[in-house]
Amino acid sequence: MASSAQLVKELRDRTGAGVMDCKEALEETRGNLESAIEYLRKKGLAQAAKRAHREAKEGVVAAYIHPGAKLGVLVEVNCETDFVAKTDAFQALVRDVAMQIAAANPAYVGREDVPPAVVEREREVYRAQLADQKKPPQIIDKIVEGKLEKFFGEQCLLEQAFIKDASGKTRVRDVVDGVNAKTGERVAVKRFARFQVGEAG
Repeated sequence: MASSAQLVKELRDRTGAGVMDCKEALEETRGNLESAIEYLRKKGLAQAAKRAHREAKEGVVAAYIHPGAKLGVLVEVNCETDFVAKTDAFQALVRDVAMQIAAANPAYVGREDVPPAVVEREREVYRAQLADQKKPPQIIDKIVEGKLEKFFGEQCLLEQAFIKDASGKTRVRDVVDGVNAKTGERVAVKRFARFQVGEAG
């Protein structure tokens, strides 16, 4: 088995967590690296949830222009202090979010930003698609909700599969939460605009 110092270093490299947090995670999981990563993620998400009510009034507005200059993105990502806005982790997140918007073309930041009328319209469309199915109403409801989840996963930035994870298991929300945990501040994607040459505004 690797020495505890080696394990701490590897855990830090893989998670970006502090030395004391890594030691605690390894102690709690009896030196199991994968379990320690999961432990840190859960701890980070719990801490991120505690910070959700805090105001994030600092941050940056960043631009991404895709090679060929036919596609561009403006995005505002907020945090609590100017200090965090200048960190490498925050700057990398902003770049990644801008590239995600360019590549995946979301319509909303999060599911809470989708107007209720749009959600209802989607539900009606899915119900109409299933009208000729001879299934019980509760099964139809489950199918409709499943299709709605897929809609959120395609149209909401934070719900989308992160473009840099080929496995498709990481959502953009997970990446934002990771930076939230790493910086110890509330980090939030506020808004964005995507411009493509030839597209109607």
